[in-house]
Amino acid sequence: MYSSWHNSEFDVTELNILFTCAGRRNYLINYFKEALNHRGKTIAVDTLPSAPALMDADIGIVVPNINDPNYIDTLKLIVKNYHVKAIISLNDLELPLLSKFKNEIETLGVKVLVSNENIIETSCDKWKTYKYFKKLQIDTPLTYLSMSGALEAIDQKVLQFPLILKPRWGSSSIGVEIVENVEELRICFEFLKIRLQKSILNDINSKDIDNSILIQEKINGEEYGIDILNDFNGKYYSSFVRKKLAMRSGETDQAISVIDEKFSQLGKKIGTSTMHLGNMDCDFFVANEKIYFLEMNPRFGGGYPFSHEAGIHTPDIYIAWLQGFKDVSKYDNYIPNLTFSKCDRLISNSRMEKTSIQVFDKEKLNLF
Repeated sequence: MYSSWHNSEFDVTELNILFTCAGRRNYLINYFKEALNHRGKTIAVDTLPSAPALMDADIGIVVPNINDPNYIDTLKLIVKNYHVKAIISLNDLELPLLSKFKNEIETLGVKVLVSNENIIETSCDKWKTYKYFKKLQIDTPLTYLSMSGALEAIDQKVLQFPLILKPRWGSSSIGVEIVENVEELRICFEFLKIRLQKSILNDINSKDIDNSILIQEKINGEEYGIDILNDFNGKYYSSFVRKKLAMRSGETDQAISVIDEKFSQLGKKIGTSTMHLGNMDCDFFVANEKIYFLEMNPRFGGGYPFSHEAGIHTPDIYIAWLQGFKDVSKYDNYIPNLTFSKCDRLISNSRMEKTSIQVFDKEKLNLF
């Protein structure tokens, strides 16, 4: 079913791009394939051989888990074998690891399209994100790290039910709960600690399990997503907004494109301050004529296809920037009031036999 791991003789002039933790992000693989237009290969890696994105990529490779001690060396081997020019991570749980080893990996001549460790740490830690927005004087829901602090705010009528409980270090809406009273708050707070220790979030939350749950004000309003795009030097380029019409499993399922100067100004404020690299996906609410930002995800998010279909072709922009071009205006034709909906498609596992999916071989690590 799989081809063996081998040292492929790829054209060194090709713009080969490696997508890590590729999972179900087929749309992004295909957007980049279209943008590359046969000028390079898309290489997708995942721990599961049946990961859908591996089927659509030019090359699919099964690799160890991100917590495996061989993971970074595996990526370095892939970079060397396939003359990879850029690495794009599609999972926020991997970002701290890639950011930590970014300089080491880039000695191989590849561009790791991940922001610096400080902004990755801030974005992954929702408590630090909250404090970061407060520092920027950007409205954000009231958030508490301790039960005592939340109960005191409730007693003082500063904080009112319903409230949201969420992991401090979380992903994909895992462990998010809504509580309606103090009794539910107490029970759910302790229960979430137990749930976290049994979830994929255990590794990142176990380091401070007693301070791993946030208690947050629930904002009732219209929900939006925004892609804040910086260039590869951290300079702000532009922002692209969508109003969420429906959600599914923590991701946008239906949305309409929006152009609003108030939103764009806040996007610019965040992008200029963070100096993040590439795309950043953020969520915000509009309620009582105020704009409340919730989170920062310095990567392509599940809402990106809505921006892309509305006219901002970020993969083309990435490729242009990688080639040293500065004028990318021809890829920026964002149009408001366009509505799109996601739908599922099936990929037969029989396609694996026709796709170049390779299995990681630890013996090849002796190349380093």
